[in-house]
Amino acid sequence: MRRRIGVIKVPKARFSRYLSGLLVVVALSCTPQKDKGNSADASEGIVFSIENHLSIERANEKIVLSPSDLEVGFGDAEQLTYQVFIGDEEIPSQWNEDGPDKGLVFVLPKIEANQTIEVDLKGSSDQVKRDYAKLTQAELSHKVGGEFKDREYIGGHFQNVTSLRVPPEHTDHSWFIRYEGPGWESDLVGYRFYLDWRNGIDVFGKKVNTPVLQDVGQDGFDSYHEPADWGMDILKVGKTLGLGSIATWEENKARRVDVTDSLYAEITTNGPVQSSVLTKYYGWDLPSGKTDITSEISIHSGTRLSRMELTSSEEIPNFATGLIKDSKAEVLTSADSLSFSYLATYGPQSLAGDNLGIAIIYPTSQLKEITADDLSHVLVFSNNGKKLSYYFLAAWEQEKGGIQSKEEFEAYLNNEINKLSSPLEIISDQKLN
Repeated sequence: MRRRIGVIKVPKARFSRYLSGLLVVVALSCTPQKDKGNSADASEGIVFSIENHLSIERANEKIVLSPSDLEVGFGDAEQLTYQVFIGDEEIPSQWNEDGPDKGLVFVLPKIEANQTIEVDLKGSSDQVKRDYAKLTQAELSHKVGGEFKDREYIGGHFQNVTSLRVPPEHTDHSWFIRYEGPGWESDLVGYRFYLDWRNGIDVFGKKVNTPVLQDVGQDGFDSYHEPADWGMDILKVGKTLGLGSIATWEENKARRVDVTDSLYAEITTNGPVQSSVLTKYYGWDLPSGKTDITSEISIHSGTRLSRMELTSSEEIPNFATGLIKDSKAEVLTSADSLSFSYLATYGPQSLAGDNLGIAIIYPTSQLKEITADDLSHVLVFSNNGKKLSYYFLAAWEQEKGGIQSKEEFEAYLNNEINKLSSPLEIISDQKLN
């Protein structure tokens, strides 16, 4: 399949890169000029265009401009604060110091089929924080003020932290970590994974478009299994791969990240438009020997998709992931004609007894086989060295405006793999006076 590499109209300063199917080219070839006015709050800017080459409308697409990208137009880019405008409307953005997408991130609300829109990016020495609605969140909360006794944490209260090196006493049902691991959410859906030997990914279905994780598990350790105004835990993970859990394929079975030397987790971004969680699994004991795995999971506003970026210190022959196998759900797969494909299930498989669609979107070229064991539908990837990336998502019918049928879910998935396989193109050849 032919990919667009971009149209560079003014070649005196350019850069190009590929960001997880979302962004191919950014060419900021303008020379910034300072606005006339208050020299104490001097601002600079550039204008660039975003082009949609698909014959479908696209919504809520993430755009990332790295610090080196912005230096082309702004010089010392990290010393400025930024505002993004489409016409007179300001688009919420955030600056990421860490995480998988360092630099300036914003989410494009909408672009029509085959449309080109103009974006005005302004950088200012004004350090005033912009007050954008918080549409994503990532958090990690564990108890303090108590103590471990026989691998259970007794007493204490929950406190949010930015990082945690998991104590050796901790295991499943130690009552130490609130909802048992890190959580992350967009305005549409929430996720968590178990930060212990299980390392399975679970889903929080949301009935509201506001952040909810800060309240989950505060009124009883596992109260989130019961319906609440905000939603509930909607996936039974057990010993399965849940939704997109990290695994290998060994002796015709999927094996999650189980036996490790130690675990470390960190909230790397927690912003209005993007949030992310980093996890380090030290000494994962595989048949080929021990390896250290780094996982970076991120989500942005307006999407159900979480992106998983995995790096291993050693090569893993059969990197794998997958979905829980549920007899009430139908298996759905895409054709392999695009750069991205999906494996999905849909049906009354939620813990609320209603319809839930779950899916993994993966790079088509890296797939080795689609298989299964007794518990999970499994994707096994070819030996691609030490890196693997994919997306996972859940769509619950009780969401506001949620997907209500298998046909709607398939249409949604086909739209997503089309967008990932044909990224937006970004070009610039203008000056902001």
